[in-house]
Amino acid sequence: MFAIGLNIYGGPDVLQPVELPTPHPLPGQVRVKVRAAGINPVDIMVRDGSLADWFAGAQPPYVPGMDIAGTIDEVGDDVEVAFGFSAGLAVTGVVDNFGSYGGYSEYVCLPAASVIPVPAGATFPAAASFLMNALTARTALDTLDLPSGAIVLVTGAAGAVGTSAVALGSHRHLTMLSVASPADEPLLRSVGANKVIARGDDLVERILRVCAHGVDAVIDTAGLGEQIIPAVRSGGTVITLRPGNTDGFERDIKAVFVNVRERIMDHAALSQLGKLTEDGVLPMRVAGVYPAVEAAAAHRRVEEGNLRGRLILDFTAAGIPG
Repeated sequence: MFAIGLNIYGGPDVLQPVELPTPHPLPGQVRVKVRAAGINPVDIMVRDGSLADWFAGAQPPYVPGMDIAGTIDEVGDDVEVAFGFSAGLAVTGVVDNFGSYGGYSEYVCLPAASVIPVPAGATFPAAASFLMNALTARTALDTLDLPSGAIVLVTGAAGAVGTSAVALGSHRHLTMLSVASPADEPLLRSVGANKVIARGDDLVERILRVCAHGVDAVIDTAGLGEQIIPAVRSGGTVITLRPGNTDGFERDIKAVFVNVRERIMDHAALSQLGKLTEDGVLPMRVAGVYPAVEAAAAHRRVEEGNLRGRLILDFTAAGIPG
């Protein structure tokens, strides 16, 4: 089968078409003919070698990709009947990629629990743009487990995970403060942000003007780390999305690393996120679509930054074998 992978770590141009054996589902799995694959920050980390230690036991080519959408074309044994999966169903899912197993592939087999129907009315690119980001945001909020009215600050709020966090937090009746560009305020207000605070050198001071005693928690999608600690009340929590040193924060402030891979077989959570998308609570934001064979160009655009939404690789475009 056709896939996009890399044999050496490096810049976008290491991404090349590769040929891999066509997989078949194991018990409990479905095979999806991929129509669209989202490009997430973790895909850049796979490509540039940031995950080289984790991939040390795997043989190249390495295939990135966690967000996919397409159609089921084969159902393995022992798939729960309650899922209602059959060949031809349009689905979206989260792939626990590793080594040559990844979403940038013509076909991918994944646990049926990691798959849900495409939200009503969504295109395949849109369906490939939201699920992993929304699950990350939900996991962050579940980890915090705050009562209604608690104050949560989201850094990088206009990004895919940040916007999902604001939307889901607002849906839970939390008070959501968003750090973003003023140009992104209309979007963030539309998904439930109570206040949008502009980025800048005096960010902490401006946060404390809004919330004098500090926020209850931070979902730090921008990776500000210790810079944001003075804006957190004593005993508060900072959710981080990348592993690192979380020791030594003062005033009993704790940092908790959230790993979305731990939730990708939580079918109930995924299904709820699909429903919230259909209900208009969660946005699906596609910043652009590239043919899969132009994955290198798409990665270059991601590295340029200033995107609102996810770039998508189209596996139905011209130039793909078959």
